[in-house]
Amino acid sequence: MQRLGFDLLPGEHPIVPVMIGEAPLAVRLADRMQDEGVYVVAFAFPVVPHGKARIRTQMSAAHSTSQLDRVVSAFAEAGRTLGIIH
Repeated sequence: MQRLGFDLLPGEHPIVPVMIGEAPLAVRLADRMQDEGVYVVAFAFPVVPHGKARIRTQMSAAHSTSQLDRVVSAFAEAGRTLGIIH
């Protein structure tokens, strides 16, 4: 995801926040992901500080490599469409 240009909060934990910044953009990205069958949630103020909107993803050892590849591909397509990444 970082190689694609997404800003991820560092750390080794199952919750992987994808930082978007603007709340409306985070919501649009979450909607597109859900349209692709990928369940993610957009978080914005007051849950997180203004300007720190993000997509919350949750990783699990139960996810297969092909599932993770599909999610990354969906993020890439939606991120390019919305101008989040190039």
